[in-house]
Amino acid sequence: MTSSTKLDSFFQELTAPDSFESKKHHLEVFTSRHLEKSNRIVLITSGGTTVPLESKTVRFIDNFSIGRRGALSAEYFLKQGYAVLYLYRHRSLQPFHHRIDKNILDILSVDETNGTSIKVQAPFVESLAPVVQQYHRYHDNGMLCQVDFTTLDEYLLLLRAACEALRGFDKSALVYLAAAVSDFYIPAAQMPEHKIQSSNGKLQLSLEMTPKLLKPLVKDWVPNAFTVSFKLETDPKIMISKARGALENYKHQMVIANLLHTRRKEVVMISADLEEKVVLTDEDLAAGKEIEGPLIARLVQIHAETLS
Repeated sequence: MTSSTKLDSFFQELTAPDSFESKKHHLEVFTSRHLEKSNRIVLITSGGTTVPLESKTVRFIDNFSIGRRGALSAEYFLKQGYAVLYLYRHRSLQPFHHRIDKNILDILSVDETNGTSIKVQAPFVESLAPVVQQYHRYHDNGMLCQVDFTTLDEYLLLLRAACEALRGFDKSALVYLAAAVSDFYIPAAQMPEHKIQSSNGKLQLSLEMTPKLLKPLVKDWVPNAFTVSFKLETDPKIMISKARGALENYKHQMVIANLLHTRRKEVVMISADLEEKVVLTDEDLAAGKEIEGPLIARLVQIHAETLS
């Protein structure tokens, strides 16, 4: 069996939720509109994926990703003029939304003159207004499309659909793979239908490796896009070599390498002919600056050079 045939077989076994076709249509309408306008576009994947342990899912395997890098990056891409297709884990951080760090019910109150109008309480107006303005500037102008996923199956199906929808953009498309994708999964045929009972004793799981989809993404799904992946490590001794190994193996354009404990203040952009650090000082962090600002600015510059 060829690798292509194996991949086709793998996708045929994935379980699509009832909402899949409507989400696919939504992203296709968005990409078609921006293709007609010849806009630059970026697909951002963000957040983690769940791996169900039962068909009628009660329990699942998850990871720690909350989508902070993806949400921030989406904002900075929008500011750089890109249309943003934001593929994110349900209930993970979203562009602009995540800047409202208060319980929404603490921010709002009812106008007691009529009992039906809602107003923002005075202490929060100054901080909330610019966030709301920015969100509506991009969302209402059709520059931001958000499509959510939960399970690994749904993510993979939507990722392939989104990449295929970007194919017509040629080199004007950028794919920014910031999602933390599960490395292991349980095939549907091996998954119990109902909730696993604790009365059955200790649980032993046998997990299959999730196929590495970066190679078919680069080679077949969206071959002319500028594709960026991430490499998160905890050992600085292997970070660069692992990133360069990924470039060699998958033949995409760039890996952004970072260490777990310094990921918010330092990353390394690595391509075939580039190894460049993006760094924030402690003073930058204290002033509220975010590493995604200079990172996206530099990435956009590099992407533009490929279009000239």
